[in-house]
Amino acid sequence: MSKPQIELETRGLEAYFGDHRALHGISLQAEKFKLLALIGPSGCGKSTFIRCLNRLHEETPGAWAQGEVLLEGEPIYGKGVDPVSIRRKIGMVFQRPNPFPMMSIYENVASGLLLAGVKSRKELDPLVERSLKQAALWDEVKDQLKKPGTRLSGGQQQRLCIARALAVSPPVLLMDEPTSALDPISTARIEELLVELKKSVTVIMVTHNMQQAARISDQTAFFLMGEMVESGATEQIFTNPKDARTEQYITGRFG
Repeated sequence: MSKPQIELETRGLEAYFGDHRALHGISLQAEKFKLLALIGPSGCGKSTFIRCLNRLHEETPGAWAQGEVLLEGEPIYGKGVDPVSIRRKIGMVFQRPNPFPMMSIYENVASGLLLAGVKSRKELDPLVERSLKQAALWDEVKDQLKKPGTRLSGGQQQRLCIARALAVSPPVLLMDEPTSALDPISTARIEELLVELKKSVTVIMVTHNMQQAARISDQTAFFLMGEMVESGATEQIFTNPKDARTEQYITGRFG
């Protein structure tokens, strides 16, 4: 068997809010073109962890991180590394859909491309179309690209946010509970989309829904009180966890 290719890795990652330590030395690897699910009870550090992965954590006043985060072997917290350039490579989709309110569907998807210096419609048009197709939204909106993104349904808005993140071709996509605000039909659409997306993008997803993690993820990491208790292949974590706390959580004894 060939050795798995690591897309993103943390080594001894710690996150702080002022003097409060929220993450305790997390070392974790995300394999290329796999979906890594982060599970654990509320307040255990999952969202803080993924916000550290694209340097959003430090945007909170008083928040800081230490340890290493490596994208394709390169440190993202290295001296002189521009956080904005990191966020182009490591996209983020949040819990609640957040299309830019004053922009059309087209402008929402094109926004990151414009910031990256793509200006002409000749270049933008095929990239916007590609991104909407990747997000399984093109067929639903191709005749209404000038319509405000906020006029779409909740599930469509979330797929628009995914298209917006994908437009700049990031190798990694972070998702913070992307379906928790959606109805079951929209959730199923997003899950189908993620299974397709991981063929070309590495996905790291926070989810409270353990059935969802079991259905669509390749790897799972269990977080508890700021620590990563264990990680491994999803099937192993759910059928034969090594740590008693993991078993107690996935069998519903707490959380």
